[in-house]
Amino acid sequence: MSALFHLVSCGYHYVHPGGLAIDRPRGAGNFAFVFFRSKSEVIVEGVRTVVPSGTHILFHPESSHRYAGIEPPFVNDWLHCEGAGMEEWLRDIHYPINQPVKAIDSHLISRCIIELQRISSHGGQLAASILDLELRSLFMKICNSKGGWTLPEGQNHYYGAFVDLRSELHNSPQIRVSVEELAARVNMSKSYFQHVYKQFFGVSVMADIIRGRLEYAQYLLVNSRLSVAEISGICGYDNDTHFMRQFKKFIGVTPRGYRVSSLEKKP
Repeated sequence: MSALFHLVSCGYHYVHPGGLAIDRPRGAGNFAFVFFRSKSEVIVEGVRTVVPSGTHILFHPESSHRYAGIEPPFVNDWLHCEGAGMEEWLRDIHYPINQPVKAIDSHLISRCIIELQRISSHGGQLAASILDLELRSLFMKICNSKGGWTLPEGQNHYYGAFVDLRSELHNSPQIRVSVEELAARVNMSKSYFQHVYKQFFGVSVMADIIRGRLEYAQYLLVNSRLSVAEISGICGYDNDTHFMRQFKKFIGVTPRGYRVSSLEKKP
C-alpha cells in the first residue's frame, strides 16, 4: 500500500480586508495549494505573473515563491499537504506544479477544501485515510478537467461569468433559453460566445445543455414517480415527443425503457 498523503492545514474563503502578502524565499517545506478569489500577483523562482480571480497554483515545497493581492481585499482558499512519493505521484498524473491554472469548476475546489477542513476537525479512526483519498481526489479532478491549463489572455476576464452561467444552466434544466440570449448576457456575438464556451469547457453550449437535461431526466426516472411527460417539462422540453426522441438518441433507449431496466437492477 502506498504511503498516505497528509493534510498539514487548510482554510476556506479567508478574507484579508487590508490585503495580504505571503513571502517564502525557501519554499513552504510542503506542497502549498492556493486558490485565488481575487486578482493577485504571484512570483515563483523570480518570475512574476498577475493572475485573475478563479486561478489556483500548487507550489513545490522547495520553490521560492511570493504572492499578494493586487488590491484589497485579498480572498483565497488554501491548503498545505505532504507525503512520501507525492511529487512523483503528481508527476504521474501530469499535475502542473508552480504554474497558475484557471479553474474549470471553482465550486469543486471550494467543496473539496471545505470537506478536508470538516474531516480534519472531526477526526476519527479513519480520518487520515479519508484525508489521503480526498487530497488525491482533488488533484485528480483538477487534472481531469478539460481545457483548463491554457486560456488566451484576452479571454480571462470572461471566465467567472461563464462559470456562473454554466452553473445556472446545470442547476436549472427547466429554463428554456437560446444561445443568442446566453450570448447577450455576456455581451458577445452568438458565434464568439460558442467559440469561447467550447474553449473553456471542452463542449459546445447546446451539447452541454442537452447533457445536463438528460442527466437530470435519468435521475428523475429512477428516483421519482413522475410521468415521462412531467419529467419532460421539468427538464426544459416543450413537448414529450421531442424529449423522448432526444433521450433515445443520446442514451440509446427510451425513457420508459431506461426506467424499467434501472428499477430492475435495484436490489
